[in-house]
Amino acid sequence: MFPFAKLTDGFVTIRPYEFGEEHALFAAVQESLGELHPWMSWATEKYTLQTARDFIAIARAEWSRGTLYSFAITHAESGDFLGGCGLSQFHPVYQFCNLGYWVRASKHGQGIAVRAAKLAARFAFERAKAIRAEIVIAKENHASKRVAEKLGAHYEGLLLNRMTVRENIYDAHMFSLLPADFGLIASL
Repeated sequence: MFPFAKLTDGFVTIRPYEFGEEHALFAAVQESLGELHPWMSWATEKYTLQTARDFIAIARAEWSRGTLYSFAITHAESGDFLGGCGLSQFHPVYQFCNLGYWVRASKHGQGIAVRAAKLAARFAFERAKAIRAEIVIAKENHASKRVAEKLGAHYEGLLLNRMTVRENIYDAHMFSLLPADFGLIASL
């Protein structure tokens, strides 16, 4: 069903979410709700085990269609669930997508998001044929901005009223990654 089993850098692995891991996803979201809630529309007090189960089913279906690539981030050796990242909003004409990431609260500060985002971006360019990956971050989301900077993403500016999270409207930093950032050539 999927074009690969996993991608790894030896420390983290990203792979499609698997049926049956809703408990690990749910636990990570619950642990991290305080950090995720301001920036992720889906991260609410109403997030349940069923929400995690439904997300996995939707993510796998969208993967099959090539419209959304959601990855579980796991520790390369232990397999422990560390967070998630994904490629979404693929533009059918201009060949760009959005890159997002989150790491469970107990694993912050270990470079996990940077490592996972690099793997996901390579997937976008090598397998999903994107020529640009955008990282859009609410102005006040300093942790995600630091990840984009450590990733070496190109800072393109502050976009006014660029994103909403529930009832909040945010200006957002725009970062981008290109195939050339990974020694690849953009092609259609």
